[in-house]
Amino acid sequence: MARLYWLSDKAWAILEPHLPHGRPGKPRVDDRRVISGILHVLKTGCRWRDVPPEYGPATTVYNRYNRWSRRGLWQRLFEQVAGSGRVPQELLIDTSHVKAHRSASGAKGGIGNKRLGAPAAGAPRRSIAWPMIVADRSRSR
Repeated sequence: MARLYWLSDKAWAILEPHLPHGRPGKPRVDDRRVISGILHVLKTGCRWRDVPPEYGPATTVYNRYNRWSRRGLWQRLFEQVAGSGRVPQELLIDTSHVKAHRSASGAKGGIGNKRLGAPAAGAPRRSIAWPMIVADRSRSR
């Protein structure tokens, strides 16, 4: 079971006044729960779809993060919270991990006999052009 990150009462009291209120449309689900889910993803580095169900549907957590990012709300929120004084521990995001795409470790096939650098002296030259020229000339017309 993954460790869950929940906003404390102190952290929520600092964040809550800066959140958008009175927007038209469908009422939002519990902001505290969804923001805790967003912080969970940012702190652990997991995929959005792998957010624990205690935070609500993964699509809700992702959509809230994405929508507020496009509006610039996170930037304003972080500026206001940082300017208001001491930041609670659970609002700090550790940046010691780096997300990488699953194919970032190398090309298909893994580690194999790959030639590195220039060929050894006296080694036969390899060229893709020669087989193509020979194949083109040997076609029956």
